[in-house]
Amino acid sequence: MTTFKSQPQMSYLQQIKDMYAMIEAGQSMEALEKYYHDDVVVIDGTSAPRNGKGEQRKAVEQWFSMVKEFHGSGVDAITANEETGETSVESWMDVTFQDGNRIKMEEVGVQKWQGDKIIHERFYYSMPDMGQ
Repeated sequence: MTTFKSQPQMSYLQQIKDMYAMIEAGQSMEALEKYYHDDVVVIDGTSAPRNGKGEQRKAVEQWFSMVKEFHGSGVDAITANEETGETSVESWMDVTFQDGNRIKMEEVGVQKWQGDKIIHERFYYSMPDMGQ
């Protein structure tokens, strides 16, 4: 009788790279569904925490509704601690909002994983003053 070993799970580094590749390919909502835990807590800058995948989904949809045009985006650095299940991503995006303001936003996202899902995420931003 032949026994088959199950495929090892992807490393945290492979998972976060895959998630950001999906985002770059315009599959942000699919990435959210694939990689966020149902009980995820997301802290965006200094705002109140969003609790649960449903709340995060609504926030992402609302953010996309404010964007008129994407001009580019990218990942500058990405890292993982395989022992503690933590990843960090430094990324940017250049967008024009519905009101006509165009900005280049830079952020660092820090994710804590539970198995194959993000259970906690916090974003830190560098964003130019939109009034200038």
